[in-house]
Amino acid sequence: MAKDGIKASKQTGLYFVIPFFLLFIGLLVVPLIYSGYISLYKQGLVGGNRFVGLANYAKLIQDPQVISGLVRVVTFFFMQVPIMLGVAIFCALAIDSGKLRFPKVFRILIFLPYAVPSIVGVVIWGYFYGKNYGFLNQVLGYLGVDSVNFLGSQSSALGSISNIVTWQFAGYNMVILYAALKGLSTDLYEAAAVDGAGSIKVAWSIKLPQLYPAIFLTLIFSVIGSFQLFVEPYQLSTLAPTVVNNYFTPNVYSYTSAFLGNQLNYAAAISFSLGLVIVLVSTIVTLLGRRAGEELI
Repeated sequence: MAKDGIKASKQTGLYFVIPFFLLFIGLLVVPLIYSGYISLYKQGLVGGNRFVGLANYAKLIQDPQVISGLVRVVTFFFMQVPIMLGVAIFCALAIDSGKLRFPKVFRILIFLPYAVPSIVGVVIWGYFYGKNYGFLNQVLGYLGVDSVNFLGSQSSALGSISNIVTWQFAGYNMVILYAALKGLSTDLYEAAAVDGAGSIKVAWSIKLPQLYPAIFLTLIFSVIGSFQLFVEPYQLSTLAPTVVNNYFTPNVYSYTSAFLGNQLNYAAAISFSLGLVIVLVSTIVTLLGRRAGEELI
């Protein structure tokens, strides 16, 4: 009787898992396989697609636009992720300290930008960044400061995009870190308080080391998100098309190559290669993070 109940519960659990796997296969695995397949072909003027093997991959390795876009996303990662995770860690520790007034309101306000659709968020910040009539330059004008072109160069545009992404995702990462903090045992906190340790000492010496797995998880998410950067530069390209161009990031380049340049096969090669790069970088970060975690323990 007990075996029948266990078998029935396993079958019930399987029914709940099947929809996920169907969506996973249909929306990720199948498109990935198809992308890899069409990347081995090239569309001809007549006769449809013809098999070219790895020719598209050989082309993208030598394509300066692919290389420059990849350099930009790597720069973006090192520029934006430390700031974003630093803000998220600080906010999570501040809320968990118990010394913050109205912590629930603070938590909601920090998380609120994540609830705003990315396109809407970029439109809002696009208005802020406007050179002549943007909100930020209007404020600077009232203060007697010359206007700033936030999208005047690729470096300033990259900083502006970093600001938008930090605004959007700091609250999301904060929630992950705060949930991890709530799951920690408070015994060490009480022992440290008895020894005379203050809130800052407890946060630095006790909470942060135990928070390492959650920080590492947010870091992996940030690696994937940074290399897939698309919405922000694509939307801002309407404000500064000569700076935030069609190959600003590999994802933007892949999209414009497919739907504006009619190079679907080459775009598939870019996307497939970018996926491989993300897997490679994520694996390296995982190995380094695991080694750092072992040394920390």
